[in-house]
Amino acid sequence: MLAKKIYYTFLMSFLVLSLVACSSTTPDVAKNDVAKEDIEKEEKKSNEVHTAHWSYEGETGPEHWGDINPDYAVCTNGKEQSPINIETSQVIEDEKIADLDINYKPTGFSLSNNGHTIQGNPSNMDNSFIVDNKEYKLAQFHFHTPSEHQFNGQNFDMELHFVHKDANNQLVVLGLMIKEGASNSYLENAWNVIPTEETTEDVKLTKPIDLMRLLPKDKDSFRYNGSLTTPPCSEAVKWVVLEEPIEMSKEQIDKFRKIFPDNHRPVQSLNQREVKEKD
Repeated sequence: MLAKKIYYTFLMSFLVLSLVACSSTTPDVAKNDVAKEDIEKEEKKSNEVHTAHWSYEGETGPEHWGDINPDYAVCTNGKEQSPINIETSQVIEDEKIADLDINYKPTGFSLSNNGHTIQGNPSNMDNSFIVDNKEYKLAQFHFHTPSEHQFNGQNFDMELHFVHKDANNQLVVLGLMIKEGASNSYLENAWNVIPTEETTEDVKLTKPIDLMRLLPKDKDSFRYNGSLTTPPCSEAVKWVVLEEPIEMSKEQIDKFRKIFPDNHRPVQSLNQREVKEKD
């Protein structure tokens, strides 16, 4: 009987000690779990900041591009950024500027939606553009709405950029203004199949695009040194902006705007640069 009483006493003591031990360690475990969750949240937040993608609005919009990624710093502190407002009364006439030498041919293209614009990718590198006696090959074309460049403080409905590069990956961009008017038959084939959602594979066009017919007859242009108009906003880009716009119908413009209501970068300071045209 005495042995049994001692046994129960020992058992009860053990249970009490166990409960005390559990009650003293459980809060620490909970604290550790909370701390771990907090750390994971902070790490996730930090990673999101470093990998945040740029956009055209809000906290990742143009005014914040330089803060998103150190590689985009020139978007904020660059001195030769694009686009710009071209004040025609301030343009300098230069007799040394050569006539444009554009060598475009009917070419097969495929279209992609990269989340920022609709881009046309050529099936070959046969389209070329000679600037300052150097040949540049057409790498792609894409669209913005409204136009990124301004003429005398005014935007056009859209803007088309033809991006060219030479053997050393130096860039020249040919900018083309678009205004509302007649339907553009040269882009009709592409417009019928433009991808409304971001693509993983290009959409191949069934017919080639004759880019020379797409350009205006008058090829007078403005020239200046600028940058890419999207991150990383790299400078040392030569810009050739055609003075005469082309037309697209309201329906064609609206179709693009349903996908990208606004994908333009505001104009940047001209700083010490000069805008020139052929005398």
